[in-house]
Amino acid sequence: MKGHQRILVASGNPGKLAELRAMLGGEIEWVGLAEFPDVVGVKEDGQTFAENARKKATGYARQTNLWTIADDSGLVVDALGGKPGVKSARFSGEKDEDRGLLDHKNMAKVLGLMEAVPAEKRTCRFVCRLCLASPEKILIETEGTLEGIIAEKAIGENGFGYDPIFFVPSLNKTVAQLSREGKNAISHRGNAIRRLKPLLDELLRAR
Repeated sequence: MKGHQRILVASGNPGKLAELRAMLGGEIEWVGLAEFPDVVGVKEDGQTFAENARKKATGYARQTNLWTIADDSGLVVDALGGKPGVKSARFSGEKDEDRGLLDHKNMAKVLGLMEAVPAEKRTCRFVCRLCLASPEKILIETEGTLEGIIAEKAIGENGFGYDPIFFVPSLNKTVAQLSREGKNAISHRGNAIRRLKPLLDELLRAR
């Protein structure tokens, strides 16, 4: 690898920055959106996770002239025709609530819609789509998933979002009952990042 690569993480979430730094490491300087107060937010109005990840990665890469990595993720429930999908974060329709309350309302909506659905039809997955783009083009795209079923009620105190109602049969636990390390080992984001790593290493070697 020639020189030193700066990569922007298209998120204001310091947790995402730390996660990528820990899992992808290397000779990379990871920076977050907080370092670019003048950038204009990219609207996530795509119809798919892939489309939203691409929009964010290319939009911020062009504004900052940096390689940019972006993700879009959410919950896909088969019995609901793939919903909440790209609308996962705003499924209950509320926008100005605090995070904990919004998570609770989103989970309550899914549980309500799934009330009469039998166990064998409660299949779902978490999906994470990652996109790395330069200001000129898309460089790498990967996807990670985690298969599960919708629990009948929220169980567990860890995690966020839909974790308390996402039951992983092989572990006999919801994601909210796992430690952070346990979640990272199987999560959709972790799987997408693990797929991205060899591709990123190869890309950097070729520079």
